[in-house]
Amino acid sequence: MGRRWVHLVLGGALLMPFFLLASVVVPLLVDGADPLRDLGWQFVAFGGALPLAALAALLFPLLRPLEVAAVRSLCGVPAERLAEGPAVSWAARRRTALWFVAHLLAGGIVSGMTLSAPPAAVVLLLQPFADPLRNTALGVPDLFHGVLGPLAGLALLALVVGTAWGAGVLLARVAPVLLGPTPADRLAAAERRAAELASRNRLARELHDAVGHALSAVTLQAGAARRVLDTDPEFARRALAAIEETTRDAVAELDTVLGLLREEDGSDPAAPAPTLDGLEALLGRTRAAGVPVEATVEGPCAGLAPVVSREAYRIVQEGLSNALRHAGPVPVRLHLGVGEGELLIRVENPVAGAVSGAAEAVAGAAAGPADRPGGGRGLRGIAERARLLGGAATAAERDGVWRLTARLPLTGAAAGTGTGAETSTATGTGTGTEEW
Repeated sequence: MGRRWVHLVLGGALLMPFFLLASVVVPLLVDGADPLRDLGWQFVAFGGALPLAALAALLFPLLRPLEVAAVRSLCGVPAERLAEGPAVSWAARRRTALWFVAHLLAGGIVSGMTLSAPPAAVVLLLQPFADPLRNTALGVPDLFHGVLGPLAGLALLALVVGTAWGAGVLLARVAPVLLGPTPADRLAAAERRAAELASRNRLARELHDAVGHALSAVTLQAGAARRVLDTDPEFARRALAAIEETTRDAVAELDTVLGLLREEDGSDPAAPAPTLDGLEALLGRTRAAGVPVEATVEGPCAGLAPVVSREAYRIVQEGLSNALRHAGPVPVRLHLGVGEGELLIRVENPVAGAVSGAAEAVAGAAAGPADRPGGGRGLRGIAERARLLGGAATAAERDGVWRLTARLPLTGAAAGTGTGAETSTATGTGTGTEEW
């Protein structure tokens, strides 16, 4: 009750500038009008102030967040039932204008009653006990002399309290309707949420691909160096040198991912994202980890659209990383083919023993991520990258060979339109198979 009364008094205070403006305009329009002295013209100025307030609400979109903050803190309306941000659409502005008029109308009435009724009530309450107050020159009718005076005073105070309570309850119920989100606000909020999820997924993919490959290679190199440290020191030195080079490249990759964060802030990235121009270096690091890679490239890759080349590099990197992580130092065949309006990427490696069992577990991963806690992000990221470019990706084991295939359209136009449509879950052919 107390906070809502403050909210109503605030509405009366906000009404004053418009009331004073109307008090100036009315005499200019009507000869003999005197809103400063005549009570009737004061009501006319009061009514004229409300359209001016509505016009201000229509012209100033930032009025809505101010009113929302006042309603949330003083009227006890939950924040989730109110809109956020300025009123951008005209529908939202019209609703805000209606609310502003209702707030100022109720606030003006309650504020006027608060200023005038209590002094009158005090006079009526004290009239039986003070002879000077029984003077009719004060404007108190003879009807209220005697016991009726205090009763009238109590009734006047009750009227003020009841009016303030009723107006506060009414505004609290109307606030979610007029200050709540419009369909356009809900759509904009959903688009912002989708953009946030897309950005998070993008960063997660980049970080997974950039750091995951380096860690897989370093793990194999360090394990091999430990096993032959006493018998083959020269091999151990080469493995340590490869670890040094791999980690140095990983730091550069991490700087690229951090550059994406700086892109989100509106600044330039610190380093460009790798493309297929760096394929030889990627293959060299993989071979240094003890994995023989046979690479076949058909067609020119240098002229690919930058977005296609970048996503293709990440797909190849993740395919090699999965081979390192789950199959170990087994031969890997990589095929890149440019033609027929698409780029074909195929990564194959033999699966044996325990690795085959893991692949079978992955084949059933479509039942849900709970089957493999913390895993399954690699192929999901590949599927998302391919889908955002308008392509597709599949991964499955057949005849003892794990085969990852991705098809990407050569034009980068689909990527430009697909980024905003990115979702947080992977669907399509790539989703049914998780990383093995």
